Amino acid sequence: MRRQGWLCAAVVSALACGIVLCSCNGGGGDGSQMPSEELQPPENTPPRSVSLTRVVTGLAEPAYITHAGDDRLFLVERAGRIRISHQGTLLATPFLDITQLVVSLSGERGLFSVAFHPQYNTPGAAGAGLFWVNYTDTQGDTVIARYTVSSPNPDQADPASAYVLLTIVQPFGNHNGGQLQFGPVEGSEQKRYLYIGMGDGGSGGDPDNHGQRDDSLLGKMLRVDPSTDAVPIPPFYTIPPDNPRPTAASPLDTVWAKGLRNPWRFSFDAERGDLYIADVGQHDFEEVNVTRAATPAELNYGWRIMEGLECFNPPSGCDRRGLVLPVFVYAIGGASSRCAIIGGYVYRGARFPALTGMYLYADLCSGEIFGLDETSSGTWESTLLHSSDFRPLTFGEDAAGEVYIGGDDGNVYQIVME
Repeated sequence: MRRQGWLCAAVVSALACGIVLCSCNGGGGDGSQMPSEELQPPENTPPRSVSLTRVVTGLAEPAYITHAGDDRLFLVERAGRIRISHQGTLLATPFLDITQLVVSLSGERGLFSVAFHPQYNTPGAAGAGLFWVNYTDTQGDTVIARYTVSSPNPDQADPASAYVLLTIVQPFGNHNGGQLQFGPVEGSEQKRYLYIGMGDGGSGGDPDNHGQRDDSLLGKMLRVDPSTDAVPIPPFYTIPPDNPRPTAASPLDTVWAKGLRNPWRFSFDAERGDLYIADVGQHDFEEVNVTRAATPAELNYGWRIMEGLECFNPPSGCDRRGLVLPVFVYAIGGASSRCAIIGGYVYRGARFPALTGMYLYADLCSGEIFGLDETSSGTWESTLLHSSDFRPLTFGEDAAGEVYIGGDDGNVYQIVME
């Protein structure tokens, strides 16, 4: 997500840099909120003793963790496999293996995420058995493709069922984004749309200004209504009517928001529907953007005009009008070992009430795990919850709202309180 991979090794391991960094240099509120003035996550006393319980071992570069509405965890390995952990047991046969479609793992490339249709486990429903993946193909470009679970084995996908929705040319091997998420029920159609996070295309400083250009899908948040027809017709999705440019030439009509640098991980609050984007910074700052549910589309999160709360291009005197500022920013570099934000989830599980409503996130290089809370006055405060001895790569949720974290040690841990 930052710092060009071949230059990162002195700062982070090649594994961690390859997945989420890249660019060796070092936006979300809803517009009505004032951002926090904190530039370092304050190391407040955690609400209780937070620790990690290892639940899965032996993975190869776990890039994402999610569920399909049941008691299984689906674990994405960057090389192109999706694995299943069922009640603590890692199944030997991958759910999906598309390693032959995925580019060699240089830079920030690979299989990055999977999203299951909200009706995935509803027999007879239009979305039953459907899921989508985001990967870098052998040409180095981003592919969003739909697959179907095989019948009758629920632990196996049908590798021949692929339908490609989008292929997006990537000019460089970093800042590919990679996250897929279904949002809350929204819009006049009361549907759940598929959101696709796209980085600015890489290098450093967004040299082609993709984040602000309206003729590019890079540096954007895309939103589509994926087709669930039995016999799909290209491009296998339709455009939500409240997308900001529904009549633009395809695929520019998929754009929902712009001004992102590399939204490696974003998520929706399962209770409120608010969108949390952890956008990786350039030289100096990491940021968390929060957009309230039902906020109209056509947001501009600011990159490359701004990095965090500061002007970037131009370096001073930038025009902030119309930009959505991040609610929380922290500094990187210098004496700090912090380097890149790894976005997580608002905790909505039942086991640990002290964490309820807290947005969990981490820093790649320091291994620290934080909780971000909104105060009654509308500012945001960050609490250091745990310092790990591995580099966090991704967060994930299970069907009950419990939160997990995957590390560069090949393990998945559940976040727990003692």
